[in-house]
Amino acid sequence: MGEVKPASGEERLERVVVPEMEAILGRRFPVLDQGFIRVVDYMGSDASIVQAARVSYGKGTKQVHQDRGLIRYLMRHRHTTPFEMCEIKLHVRVPMDCWRQWIRHRTANINEYSTRYSIAIDAAQATAPDQWRLQARSNRQGSAGLLDADTGARLSQREAQLQRLAREVYEERLEAGVAREQARKDLPLSTYTEAYWKIDLHNLLHFLELRMHPTAQWEIRQYAEVICHQILKRWCPLAYEAFLDYRLNALWLSRIDQAVIREIARGDRESATRVAREAGLLPEDFQPGVTVLKRNRERMELEEKLRQLGLPVPWEPGA
Repeated sequence: MGEVKPASGEERLERVVVPEMEAILGRRFPVLDQGFIRVVDYMGSDASIVQAARVSYGKGTKQVHQDRGLIRYLMRHRHTTPFEMCEIKLHVRVPMDCWRQWIRHRTANINEYSTRYSIAIDAAQATAPDQWRLQARSNRQGSAGLLDADTGARLSQREAQLQRLAREVYEERLEAGVAREQARKDLPLSTYTEAYWKIDLHNLLHFLELRMHPTAQWEIRQYAEVICHQILKRWCPLAYEAFLDYRLNALWLSRIDQAVIREIARGDRESATRVAREAGLLPEDFQPGVTVLKRNRERMELEEKLRQLGLPVPWEPGA
């Protein structure tokens, strides 16, 4: 067959190429002790986001908005479709317990390594003696602080013993002819799995916003940090910058938050406290310095926002 040529006057389209991404295709970025992330393929770039947005607005817009300004506008106002024009496919190796959280983001296409078809990867995440975290008292699904070094050393030794025994039992079953789908059932969640993960940029940013948050599990944060600062930064640097400014490092204020802050700005501590009380953040009989406050997540989040802004918490003693 001969070469297919574009019709007369037809614009020839070429695939978007990002040199910084071409340079890292297939390169493994290490995560944790034996995990990794690598880029398999990508589609689009900052230019694709801009192109998609300008199709909506019609011709002539480019004379008004520069690419950076337009992308920042789209990010600031939570536009979605232009960011969906970019896609990326990653190859990841991740511990199974971490992967359970990862695949809760159901907006990606996934093909995972099968331990029904293949022998489980002979690798498990090990915890260093100084990395054993304490259960957080204020967050049932989080951690805060670290165990002492002596206890950590003992737990790391026991972990290694457990992982070795689990692998030995697994391999014994395989040698005895047990089906792979059954032999795997006692492997620990620290066992690494691998997967191809393809997602568009809009949904990737949502994943990163949640999994880079300080309250996210430490292990999955390590993967999100690599995706964001090692890959996204190279792929779509303008979208990356806007994401940091308007999503990751931004502060979201509710109607109640704004009302409390307005009263603080006026210097009226009592009015700010009244607003919080009427909104249900404080008990009806609240008395500063007397009432022992029970846990209220919404109030605690507001208090943290006030501290980030350098503002006093009006209902705390000495505010």
